[in-house]
Amino acid sequence: MQVEQPLMNTQSLSNTAPALVVSDTGLLAMCSRLLVLGFLMLVQSGCVAVMPQSAPSVAIEVPVAWSTADGMDKDGTSSLAQWWSRFNDPLLARLVTQALQANTSVKSAQAALLQARALRDVSAAALWPAIGSSASAQRSQSGSNSAVNTFAVGLDATWELDIFGANRSALATSKAAAQASAASLGDVQVSIAAEVALAYITLRDAQARLTIAKDNLASQQETLQITQWRLQAGLVTSIEAEQARTADEQTRALLPALQTSIEQTCHALAVLTGQPPAALLPQLAAAGPVPQAAEDLALSLPAETLRQRPDVRASEHQVTAAVGRVQQAEAARLPNFTFSGSLGLNALTLGTLTNGASVVSSMLADVSLPIFDGGGRRSQVRAQQAALDQALVAYQAVVLTALKDVEDALVALRGDRERLVRLENAAEAAGNAALLARQRYSSGLVDFQVVLETQRTQLTTQASVASARADVSADHVRLYKALGGGWHPDGSDAPSTPIKKNTRTSRS
Repeated sequence: MQVEQPLMNTQSLSNTAPALVVSDTGLLAMCSRLLVLGFLMLVQSGCVAVMPQSAPSVAIEVPVAWSTADGMDKDGTSSLAQWWSRFNDPLLARLVTQALQANTSVKSAQAALLQARALRDVSAAALWPAIGSSASAQRSQSGSNSAVNTFAVGLDATWELDIFGANRSALATSKAAAQASAASLGDVQVSIAAEVALAYITLRDAQARLTIAKDNLASQQETLQITQWRLQAGLVTSIEAEQARTADEQTRALLPALQTSIEQTCHALAVLTGQPPAALLPQLAAAGPVPQAAEDLALSLPAETLRQRPDVRASEHQVTAAVGRVQQAEAARLPNFTFSGSLGLNALTLGTLTNGASVVSSMLADVSLPIFDGGGRRSQVRAQQAALDQALVAYQAVVLTALKDVEDALVALRGDRERLVRLENAAEAAGNAALLARQRYSSGLVDFQVVLETQRTQLTTQASVASARADVSADHVRLYKALGGGWHPDGSDAPSTPIKKNTRTSRS
C-alpha cells in the first residue's frame, strides 16, 4: 500500500528511512543499483516470474448430433434471438419485449454488469502511474517568536512496476468477471422471456378450457331441460332428473377455479413486465387462442448450441477469472517494485513561491519481498487453485445440464405432438357420441346414463385437447430456451479462453 507524504525539503527527506534522496545526476545510477539488488534477491529466493496464462483445457464429451430431432431441419439456420415472434402473436411479443425492458431481475442484472465493467476499469487503471497534486498554506508560531508562513504546491507520482504480472492478472480477472456478468444478464433475459411465454400460454389454456366448460354447460342445461320435461310426462323418474342436475352443477363448479387461474396468471404476467398485478387484467380479459409456434425450426449442432447458451459462456468466463486469481496469488509471493517521486514549490511567501530556489524534488525507489508470513501466501495460492477446480467442475455441470435440457425438450415435444393427434381424434369421436346420445335420449331410445357418460367424456377429451395444445407450445418455449434463444450475444462476450470439447461421441 502506498501512502502519500506531504512535501518536504531534501534535507528532512534524507533523514527519513527508507526513502533515498538523490541528485538528478545520480538518479540513473541509483535506480540501476536498486534493480540489480532486486534481481539478486529474486535469484536467491528461487522465485519464478508469473505471467498471465490461459485457462486449462477441459475435455467434455459433446455428441455430434441430437438423439431426438425428428421433424426438425438440421441443415438450415434459424435466429433464436427473438424466438417469440415465431408464435405469430403480437400481444405475446409485446409482453416479452416489455418484460426484457422493465423486469426487476433484468434491471438488477444490468446494474451488476455496469458494476463489473467499472471494476474492470479500476483494475486497468492500476497499470498506469498515479499522479496527484497538492497545495497547502501553514502559519506557525513558537513562543514569543514571530509567526512564520509556509506555502507549498506540488505534484506526486507513483508507479508500481508490474514485473510479475500481478496487476495484469487482476485486469484479466476483472475482464473475465465483466464478460461473465454480461453472459449472466443474457441468462436472465433468456429465463424471463421463457417465463413470460409460458405464463401467457397458461393463460390462453385456462381461457380455452373455460370456454369449453361453458359450452358443455350449455349442452348439459339443454339435457337437464329435456329430462325435466320427460319427468313431467312420467317418462323418467326423479333419479334421472337429479343426475342431470348433478352433472350441471359439477360443470358449473369448474368455472370459478378456471377464472381464478386466469386472474392469477394475469397478475404474474403483470409483475414479470414490471407492472402492478392488476395492470394487465383489462388487456388480457378477452380470450384468445393458444399461440402455436412455427414448425420450421432449424436445430444447431450440440457444440454450436453450447456456444449460444449464456449460462455456458458465463461459466467459461468464471473459469478464466479463477485462473487470474490463482496468478494473482502466485504474484503476491514475488518481489514488488515501486517508483514514486514528487516535484513542488516551497516558500515562506507567495511572492517567492515561483523563485527557482523554492523548487523541491524527491525520488523514491522501493523493493519489497515477502520473507516469512507463516505460509499464508502459499495457502492463498492453494485456496485459489481449489476455487479454480470448483469452477472447472461447475463448467462441466453446466454443459451437461445444457445438453440434457435440449434432449428433454425434444423428447417432450415429440411425445406431446403425438398425444395431441390422438386426443383430437378422441375429441371428435366424443362429440359425435354426445350428439347422438342426446338425440336418441330425446326420442326415448337410450337410457339417460348413456347421455351422462357421453357428455362427461366429451368435456374431458375437449379439455385434454386444449391442454395438449398448450403443452406443445410450452415445449417449443422450453426448446428455444434450452437452445439459448432470447438474447443477443456479441463478439466482446466471446470467452477469451477456449475450452476444448471432445466431440468423438457418436450419435446415440
